[in-house]
Amino acid sequence: MKALQKLIEERVKPNFEEGGKLNRFWVVFDALETFLFTPGHTTAKGVHVRDGIDLKRTMFLVIVAMVPALLFGTWNIGHQYYLSIGEITTSDAWSVMFLDKVIVGAIKVVPLIVVSYATGLGIEFVIAGMNGHAINEGFLVSGMLIPLIMPVDVPLWMVAVATAFAVLIAKEVFGGTGMNILNVALTARAFLFFAYPKQMSGEIWIHDVMASKTGGVLADGYTGATALGHLANTVGQPVQGEVSNGVMAMFADGGMFSLMNCFIGNIPGSVAETSALAALIGAAILIWTGIGSWRIISSFIVGGLVMGVIFNALALNAYMTIGPVHQIVMGGFMFGAVFMATDPVSAAQTNTGKWVYGFLGGLFSIMIRVFNPAYPEGVMMAILFMNVMAPTIDHYVIESNIRRREKRLSASAAVA
Repeated sequence: MKALQKLIEERVKPNFEEGGKLNRFWVVFDALETFLFTPGHTTAKGVHVRDGIDLKRTMFLVIVAMVPALLFGTWNIGHQYYLSIGEITTSDAWSVMFLDKVIVGAIKVVPLIVVSYATGLGIEFVIAGMNGHAINEGFLVSGMLIPLIMPVDVPLWMVAVATAFAVLIAKEVFGGTGMNILNVALTARAFLFFAYPKQMSGEIWIHDVMASKTGGVLADGYTGATALGHLANTVGQPVQGEVSNGVMAMFADGGMFSLMNCFIGNIPGSVAETSALAALIGAAILIWTGIGSWRIISSFIVGGLVMGVIFNALALNAYMTIGPVHQIVMGGFMFGAVFMATDPVSAAQTNTGKWVYGFLGGLFSIMIRVFNPAYPEGVMMAILFMNVMAPTIDHYVIESNIRRREKRLSASAAVA
């Protein structure tokens, strides 16, 4: 690496510095150089804590934490596809047609990732060049998150439009990396949900090659709807009615959406959101490296469990009778708790605020998905809402600390 660094410093870098023939492309060179090597930038003023890790390394570790969900999601896309056409059955071992499943998944996932990064980084390169500043690293994570939370067959042009909207409206207009008030990836998903609701309805969330080629539908007896899409059909139906009983049979032991299947993730859903197990592995990596907030993750889960217990007590419809643990392993709850709610920019900053922020985020996630079945996933709306409320939460936490210290100071003065 030292030989490569020396070559770049002596032969390549002078072309991009002031006076060089490629000076106008300095931001591109700087982004690539700092990705490979420790940045040579130093602060001119202000007090800063020196650390052995920079923003690029932090973002890279978050991507590493997403790898389990990415790999499982890639396999699961192929798994769900071959189930839908009858090539395999649910009783077959996970290793059956393993390579075929991975290839089918990769064919769908890789283009989504390429389009996301190409669109987002392209916009950031242009804006950085126009403003004459270095390219920020924040999109390294957002560019991976956006395709992972999309339906597998979402058109690529929609991914590009949603990514462009999220980068420009949710990020750059506020000043770029570190200044956004909303999670960029969730903003992209929210844009697609409201702009193109048909494609985000949750009706078919598996790769359906046969239907797209022949105009047909999925194999008889197999459904491509998500677990939450099925449960939404029970709202307004009698708890023990025919519709509710038929849906709830899929969530019992041995059913398609059993607790174990939802935890492992071999069910229809977004690219990498279905596996609670993969999300928990990612959580362990983020907490161990000190990047993810364990306060937010744990309180988010607790909030979801509390709302699940409340719904079990009410039991106004079949949806509410789903167990609390089953509720939090379904859909994108765990993925959102680990990779979305913990966004250090849009989340609460104070320790007390993180507890409140996470708890309410988990509480509202389950509440929205049950009370408003029009949304295929309540986690998206809950986290975006809490992003907006995070500054207010921190404000009142700080004000409370100030008042408490003032009281202690007054008490000490009175004693003296």
